[in-house]
Amino acid sequence: MSKIELIATATFGLEAVVAREVKNLGYEDVTVENGKVTFTGDESAICRANLWLRSADRVLLKVGEFKTLTFDELFEKTKALPWGDIIPENAEFPVNGKSINSKLSSVPDCQSIVKKAIVEKMKEKYKTQWFEENGAKYSIEVALLKDVATLTIDTTGAGLHKRGYRKLSNKAPLKETLAAALIMLSYWNHDRVLIDPFCGSGTIPIEAALIGKNLAPGMNRNFESENWDIVSKDLWREARKETHDLAKYDRPLRIYGSDVDGEVLSLARYHAGEAFVDEDVHFQKLGVADLRSRFDYGCIVTNPPYGERLGEREEVEEIYTTMGKVFEKMDTWSKYVITSHKGFEQLYGKKADRRRKLYNGRLECQYYQYQGPRPPRKK
Repeated sequence: MSKIELIATATFGLEAVVAREVKNLGYEDVTVENGKVTFTGDESAICRANLWLRSADRVLLKVGEFKTLTFDELFEKTKALPWGDIIPENAEFPVNGKSINSKLSSVPDCQSIVKKAIVEKMKEKYKTQWFEENGAKYSIEVALLKDVATLTIDTTGAGLHKRGYRKLSNKAPLKETLAAALIMLSYWNHDRVLIDPFCGSGTIPIEAALIGKNLAPGMNRNFESENWDIVSKDLWREARKETHDLAKYDRPLRIYGSDVDGEVLSLARYHAGEAFVDEDVHFQKLGVADLRSRFDYGCIVTNPPYGERLGEREEVEEIYTTMGKVFEKMDTWSKYVITSHKGFEQLYGKKADRRRKLYNGRLECQYYQYQGPRPPRKK
C-alpha cells in the first residue's frame, strides 16, 4: 500500500480550514466536499494526519467507492475490494452505516451485506470459515449518498477533539476542534496577544497555546490504527519524533483567559496543566465589563453564552451590549465572536466585517469577525 486515499471528516463550515491544514502537512492531491476533505499519501500519512490535524473530526482510510442500486450490487462490489490486504485474520471489524437520498435506504441491511461480503473475501484470502475477531479493531463504515457507496475504515478511534487534556468538563464545553478552527480563522499568530473574556474551562486559550508553540494536538494520545499491521511501529515512532522536533517549547506567548465563574477557572487551570501549557496561559476572574489590556494590538477570540436556555436570554443580550461598548474602546484589536443569537450585531452595536456559518454541536451559529488594523512592523 504505497499510495492510499484518506478522508479527513469535518464539521460543516470547516472544510476549507481542514483542507488548508492537510496542504500544510505536504499533501497536495486534495479534494474538498461537504463534510470531508479527501487526500492521498503513503502509510505515514495516517500517522501524521492523526497527530497534526487540529480542526478535523477523524481520519478515515478510503477502501472503495462505487454506485449501487441493489443489494446484490452492493455485495459484489464490496467483495471485489482488497479487504484481505488491509485487515488481518484475527481483526475485529464491526460495520456501521448511513444512507442519505439513496435507493438502499435500510442501514441495517446495508451493514449486514457489507459485513457478509467482507467475510467472504477474507475466507478466500485466509482459507478459513471462521474469524474469531479478537485482535486489533478496524471500524468499517458504509456511507451511501445519492446511490454512491463509500467504504472506509476509521484510523482514529476516539474523535480527534479528544486531545487528552480535558478530563473534566463544565456544562457546555466548546469542542477542541472547533476552538482550534476559530483561532485559525482569525488574524492571531504567536507574536500577538490573545484574550478570551468568556474562557469557561479554557479550551480556546489552551488551543491557542498549542498552535502558538506548534504542539501537535495528538502528540499525547493514542489512535486505533497504532495497532494495525499495515502501519508499522517505526512509522508511528518517526511521526511522533517529528512532533517533538517541530515543537517550539521555548517560544513565549501572551494568552489570557477570563471568566466571572471562579470554579470554572479552576477547571481551566487544571486543563492547561494537563495540556502542558499552564505557564503560557494566564487566567483571571473578571467580568467582560472590566476587560482592559495594556497592549495596543491583539485578538479577542471568544465563545460567549448564547441565551438558548429559558430565562437566560435577557441576561445574555445585556452581555452583548456591554461587549460592544467595551470592545469599541479596544479599537486597534481584532475581535472574533461565535454565537447562535440572531440579533448579536444589533445588540453589539456594529455590523461584522465578515460572517461565517458554523455549527457548535447541533446549534447553527455565526462567527462574527471584526478586523482591527494591522500592528506596525517591529523595527
